[in-house]
Amino acid sequence: MGDALPEPPAHAAQVSRELAKRIADAIDRAGGWIGFDRYMALALYEPRLGYYAAGSRKFGAEGDFVTAPELSPLFGQCVAAQCAHWFGSVRPRIVEFGAGSGALAAELLASLDALGEAPERYEIVEVSASLRERQRELLSRRVPALLGRVSWLDALAPRIEGVVVANEVLDAMPVRLFRWSDGAVHERGVACAPAGGFAFADRPADDAFAGRVRRTVEQVWREGATPRGDYVSEIGEQAAGWVATVAERLACGAMLLFDYGFPRAEYYHPHRSTGTLQCHYRHRVHADPFLWPGLQDITAHVDFTAVAGAARDAGLAALGFNSQARFLLDCGLLDRLAALPRGDAREWARQAQAAQMLLSEAEMGELFKAIAFGRDVPDDAPGFATRDRRAVLE
Repeated sequence: MGDALPEPPAHAAQVSRELAKRIADAIDRAGGWIGFDRYMALALYEPRLGYYAAGSRKFGAEGDFVTAPELSPLFGQCVAAQCAHWFGSVRPRIVEFGAGSGALAAELLASLDALGEAPERYEIVEVSASLRERQRELLSRRVPALLGRVSWLDALAPRIEGVVVANEVLDAMPVRLFRWSDGAVHERGVACAPAGGFAFADRPADDAFAGRVRRTVEQVWREGATPRGDYVSEIGEQAAGWVATVAERLACGAMLLFDYGFPRAEYYHPHRSTGTLQCHYRHRVHADPFLWPGLQDITAHVDFTAVAGAARDAGLAALGFNSQARFLLDCGLLDRLAALPRGDAREWARQAQAAQMLLSEAEMGELFKAIAFGRDVPDDAPGFATRDRRAVLE
């Protein structure tokens, strides 16, 4: 697999080796085994060395993947339309988590300002110092007049009023892996491989985790066939926990999340027997999370039923669930595309191609979902006006 991927430059390879040594030490201290969630946390977030903690470029053509806000400003304009609607009933503030390159923040600020709805505050919760600087630089170029309204937070505020936005944040939260075999539940963790590097290692799951796995998957399997042979998948405990924490602190407002994933009935379908774990490196997707730790993104799809349950248990009301394509269409993406000036034919064609990627079922349109929750917010979100699939989350 590694032969098919471009080799990292020497300085990056050295960073990866240093991180691998740190992970190996953690495994040794733990007695030779750590849960995959611990490995994923170290690979992505270890200070100075982890994928999101180091200074390498992650987003865009020079990085490892492209997100919707970077494909086209049309995405941010549609999200701004939804935020502007909510500003009619909540405080005009935005809290964005994991703002990436800053492209979504820049477009939201610019578009809301053009609508006469510029937020009084725009707070970005960002753990990466290098990404903070990149976001600050982009915002200073794109919306210099609004930069004074932007602040960066190290941690979530104890009380939130306004709109919470997060694009492709949940998929990067560490997950626990399990293997179901002949009715027994094993937790899949990580050990040091005899020849160097790391390897998956399974051990019997503790009672709490085994019970969680059984409750999660058996309801789905009762409604269909039971899988034959080994069944491997993930439990996104941290994603659900994060949603619960944000929901508890949302005193009045809405939460709008975009990510790729499925309702539980699809996520744990008996035929989806190898899970959803995947890695992104230089715009290539592969399945080896142990290749060059710290130099590649590691993700898992989102169980939106778990996310909805966490929000509901924290007191939020569901405001909508749909494909990204339908959300963007309901927020006027095609009208916005048609209104773009056509003097520069090449630029218009580029935007049309980007819109196709955002909407196409073969690209981001169906796999990516939009989900919204709120407290003391009317259930009339325009992004879910023509089709709302929240019933499939039950």
